[in-house]
Amino acid sequence: MKFFTKPTDVTKIECDLVTVFASQEKGNEGFVLSDDAKKIDAALGGMLTEIATFQDFEATPGNTILIHTHGKIGAMRTMLVGLGNVEDLAVADLHAVAATIGRKSVGMAVKSLAVSLSHEFISSLGHTHAGQTMVEGLTLGTYTFSKHKSLDAQRKEKHIEDVFLLTTPPKLDAVAVGISKGEAVSQAVVFTRDLVNEPPSTTTPTYLADVAKKLVKENDLMSCDVLTPKEMKTIGMEALLSIARGSDEEPRFIKLTYKGGGKKTICLVGKGITFDTGGLSLKDAKNMETMKLDMAGAAVLLGIFSVLPLLKPKLTVVGLISATENMPGPKAVKPGDIVRAMNGKTIEILNTDAEGRVVLADALSYAGAKVKADAIIDLATLTGACMVALGEDIAGMFTDDEALGAKLKDAAIKSGEHIWGLPLVKEYKEQLKSEIADVKNISSTRYGGAINGALFLQEFAPKGVPWAHLDIAGPAYAEKDAPLTPKGGTGFGVRMILRYLLELAS
Repeated sequence: MKFFTKPTDVTKIECDLVTVFASQEKGNEGFVLSDDAKKIDAALGGMLTEIATFQDFEATPGNTILIHTHGKIGAMRTMLVGLGNVEDLAVADLHAVAATIGRKSVGMAVKSLAVSLSHEFISSLGHTHAGQTMVEGLTLGTYTFSKHKSLDAQRKEKHIEDVFLLTTPPKLDAVAVGISKGEAVSQAVVFTRDLVNEPPSTTTPTYLADVAKKLVKENDLMSCDVLTPKEMKTIGMEALLSIARGSDEEPRFIKLTYKGGGKKTICLVGKGITFDTGGLSLKDAKNMETMKLDMAGAAVLLGIFSVLPLLKPKLTVVGLISATENMPGPKAVKPGDIVRAMNGKTIEILNTDAEGRVVLADALSYAGAKVKADAIIDLATLTGACMVALGEDIAGMFTDDEALGAKLKDAAIKSGEHIWGLPLVKEYKEQLKSEIADVKNISSTRYGGAINGALFLQEFAPKGVPWAHLDIAGPAYAEKDAPLTPKGGTGFGVRMILRYLLELAS
């Protein structure tokens, strides 16, 4: 899919489909045509209004009407798309609208698509952000992962080839900047989705390390260091090594560094459990089906680093990934075992299916010892309890720094992703105390699982450095199809973290 910006009139653009918008007035049903929709309506002799009225069309977000133009305008067909009340529109809504346009276009075998960036669409965003949002919505809404399907199946897939974003001549440059940003961000999300959707026999810890190494090749702004088990043992990463013991696949600890200048350093930490059986605390078959997703945090980091040289934020960004499988082999860590993390704290492992926090303990300890960061953010598919609390579409955010939390919330809203702050209840730390070690990897109660997971991680985050934990267990993987997120890996967190980094750099 290639994107272009044009000042062409909506009635004259030659393409398979031209899309215009309608909105709702607050408190009223029905529709109000945008200026460009009115132009097409006039060129079609009022047909757009007539059909919309006849069908009782309501301009709710994503609701559509399709009309064949019979040569009366340049486009073969036109589609009227509802926006709802534009005063209430959020970026997430606009992403969904753009994704709906993309999906319907693919369903109609549209090769060339034109979209009017009408006043209603850009009023709350500005032309640059509107262009970026449209590019992201169209790209991510039409995403497919078909590399493992037969060649016949791949050949039958339909794709939009050219998209023209129509605007006025004074706004062409602003929209072009938005297109460039949208393409880069979409590229990162697609990179992440592809990694999560690959089979777990492919995305081993070694594979993730190789992906990281390829990202830095012939790139002066980035570097990569990968620790083997021997090197991990030397620096005391017993926690990560303990989880890896049950697998034939060797673990890897991956460090990526991007040096874009500026004075600030941000450390990103990703959970990279490339397949999670639960270890000796074995999951049942149903709950194991999608456990290739347990490296989604690591995939987010790799997706972000894949485009940092394109976006060039003036920051230093360090990415740390603890990558291993969690398998029930003969050497697997046992419930009741005690391991020592890199920072010296001991962990009593009572449930081997609470392994993500254990491998992150070493990554956070490494961040404290080896990275002089201004802030640390970890992303992990950590707890089912967070999904119970917030559902499948919202990530839980835990932080001990209000300023960092506010910046992440703002970045989430502006990028169209959903996070919700949950408390780090200090009184709950009592539930993680062990009688024979410094801390247990599970709580003594079945309640507050997401909070207790975050409190465990806080034990290993360096003191005095702003830190946030994002539990992305729900939104990292879509169990059902949605406009912006086809079933499978979603790339959740990429857009938000990129927005956070770019705004921090500016």
